[in-house]
Amino acid sequence: MHSDALYAHNMVRFTVLASGSKGNSTIVSGGHTRILVDAGLSCRELFRRMRLAGEEPETLDAIIITHEHSDHIHGLAVTARKLGIPVYFTEGTHRAWMRWLAPRRQMTYAQWLEQCRQQAAARQAEIDAAALECESDESDEDDVERPVSAGRQETPEATVTVQAAAVVEQEPSEPAKDPTWLPCVQYFRAGEAFLIGDIAVSPFTIPHDATDPVGFVFQAEGVRMAVATDLGYIPPNVKAQLKGVDLLLLESNHDLEMLRDGPYPWSVKQRVLSRVGHLSNEAAATYLETEYDGQATYVILGHLSESNNLPELARITAERALNGRASLLANRLLLAAQHEPLTPISF
Repeated sequence: MHSDALYAHNMVRFTVLASGSKGNSTIVSGGHTRILVDAGLSCRELFRRMRLAGEEPETLDAIIITHEHSDHIHGLAVTARKLGIPVYFTEGTHRAWMRWLAPRRQMTYAQWLEQCRQQAAARQAEIDAAALECESDESDEDDVERPVSAGRQETPEATVTVQAAAVVEQEPSEPAKDPTWLPCVQYFRAGEAFLIGDIAVSPFTIPHDATDPVGFVFQAEGVRMAVATDLGYIPPNVKAQLKGVDLLLLESNHDLEMLRDGPYPWSVKQRVLSRVGHLSNEAAATYLETEYDGQATYVILGHLSESNNLPELARITAERALNGRASLLANRLLLAAQHEPLTPISF
C-alpha cells in the first residue's frame, strides 16, 4: 500500500484529470484507497495530470472502467502494468477491450480465460515448489518469488473485496507478447455493489452504444460521489442512483444547434443524438430542473464536446435550470475540462 504520510487526513477527494471526447479520467479517494476511474489519456499524460493536481500515481490502488470506448481506455494497459494494480471491468467490457486491442487473435474468449487460468495455476505451482525448497534450506521467507499480482502489499483495511467477481491473473512474461495483458483483472456486474478497499462502489447500467456501459456511485466516509457521463438519456434506474449524492459529475456534451450545424457527418450526428449517444446541454438542464433532488454540494458538467459545445453555453443552460429552483442555489456548479485537471474537490 501507499504511504499514509502523503495523505495524513485520509480525506475524501474527487479529482477530474480530463473530461471530453479526447480522453476521460478521474481519481476518487477515500480513507486509505485511491481509484482511477477510466484511463482515457496516455500513461505519461495521466501521470503528468495527476502530479499537476497533487496526486501521486504510486498511491493508486485500482483502475475501474466505465466502458471500452478509446477515450476511456487509451492508456489503460500501460498504466496498469506500470503500477502493478488490478483493473475492474464488467466481463462484457473486458471482452470488448480485448477485441479492440487484438482483433485478429484466433482464440475464443472462453479459450483465452482457460489459458489464463492454466498459466496462473502453473505459476502458483512454481511458487509453491520454490517455497518448499526454501523451507528445506531454512531460507528466509522473503526470498520466495511472488506473482506480479501479489507484489502490491495491502493492509487488512485496504483489502479488495468483490461480490460475485471473477479474477484472472496472467503470467508476468505476457506483456511482451500480448497487448491485452494486465497484472490482475476483476469483474463486477451492474446493479451489484462491491468494495475496493475503503470505497464502496455501486455500478449502474447507462444507455450508451458500448457493450456493457456503466456509471458509478462511490461512497467513502459517508460521502457519495456519482459519475454519470456517456449516456443518451437519463432512465429511471440512473435517476434513482443519482439521488442523495454529495457530488455529481453529469454529462453536458453538446449544444443541439451547434451539433446540427456542425462538421460531423450525418451518421455521427444521429449517433450522438440517439438514446444511446450523449446528453445535450438541454437534456442535462431538464434533468437538473425537473428531476434532480438538489442534494449535491458540487455539480460538475463533464464530457463537453470541443466541436459542438462551448463551456459558456453549457454553464448558462445549467445555471438557468438551477436558478429556477430557489432551493438549489447552494449547489456549486463547475465545468470539467479536456486539457487540464479540475482543482481537486475535498470533503
